[in-house]
Amino acid sequence: MTHEPVVTYTAYRQADVSGVIAGRIGALLVDFVVIGVLWAIFAFALLVMGVFTFGLSWLLLAPLWPTVALLYNGITISGPRRGTIGQRMFGVEIRTTSGRTAPFIVAAAHAVLFYVSVTTLTPLVLLIGLVREDRRLLHDLLAGLIAVRRGS
Repeated sequence: MTHEPVVTYTAYRQADVSGVIAGRIGALLVDFVVIGVLWAIFAFALLVMGVFTFGLSWLLLAPLWPTVALLYNGITISGPRRGTIGQRMFGVEIRTTSGRTAPFIVAAAHAVLFYVSVTTLTPLVLLIGLVREDRRLLHDLLAGLIAVRRGS
């Protein structure tokens, strides 16, 4: 009795990953601007509310940037369009390796892993994607996600 090796096929092998790294870099710049605008709106609201709460709402200013970034990435990547505003502009979408839309918690964890890896490994974080055929970065591998060209 011979055993055949089990072959697992995933959606990303058939998907187009050409130009994904360049698109992700451009998307990152756009997303930083979008997150900055959202942060400014919420920061202004907290500053105004601080007058009425005797400064208590000002305590929320410190964790505001990471909270906005986490929610922005989690909501947009787990949404029906599978990508942030910047990713959509550059024709990139994020999927699970089986081709499905990422759940919110996975998309949020992906964002946390991204920000941790970028702050500790920059620009080395791109090296993994440059040598891998599927162009997945470290945080993609850890979260079980892949970036592909939109519509592929």
